[in-house]
Amino acid sequence: MRKTTIEDWLTDLASELPAPGGGAAAGVNAAMGAALVSMVCNLTIGKPKFAEHETVMREALAEAERLRLEALQLAEDDAEAFSGVVAAYKLPKSSDEEKAARTAAIQAGLVEAAAVPLAVAKVAAQVIRLSGRVLEGSNPNVLSDVAVAASAAKSALESAALNVDINLVSIKDPAERERLASSLNEALQSKVQAEAIMQAVAKRIRA
Repeated sequence: MRKTTIEDWLTDLASELPAPGGGAAAGVNAAMGAALVSMVCNLTIGKPKFAEHETVMREALAEAERLRLEALQLAEDDAEAFSGVVAAYKLPKSSDEEKAARTAAIQAGLVEAAAVPLAVAKVAAQVIRLSGRVLEGSNPNVLSDVAVAASAAKSALESAALNVDINLVSIKDPAERERLASSLNEALQSKVQAEAIMQAVAKRIRA
């Protein structure tokens, strides 16, 4: 993903290939949200008018850059995790031993396939919180981009949640399901903040 063009990646996304898919798209959305936070910081830092927010903006910029790279890596990881599940389902099942090994491989693959979008959801939640952190001190010329950052991260969060859920239904270990579902629900709490950020920006723009 780091070396291909957006056009080529979208062509792959639109094709009959099983990956990249929705999970990778969620990762890209999270990365775009983080990139927009970085842009807002870069267009605020160094401006005398916003000097009192300089420290917050510099800290937010460093965090946004870290999250952007993490989100891109997770988008790549998602494709690999899904491919692992597909490979597990293709394992032989002629004997009881083969069936047991295949089932174990499928279950392990499903847990990994759920863990990656869960990580995307957590990154997206962090991007939302970061958007809220820079909202007050951001350059008003890029105020709308703060809202778009929160919106992109919210979309990533919701999309990632769907990809966690679709794997959860096939995971047999109840403790593993509960662990993954609990972590996801915690990340999903950030949707409320994303909506609040978008509403606050819309109100300031229209004032």
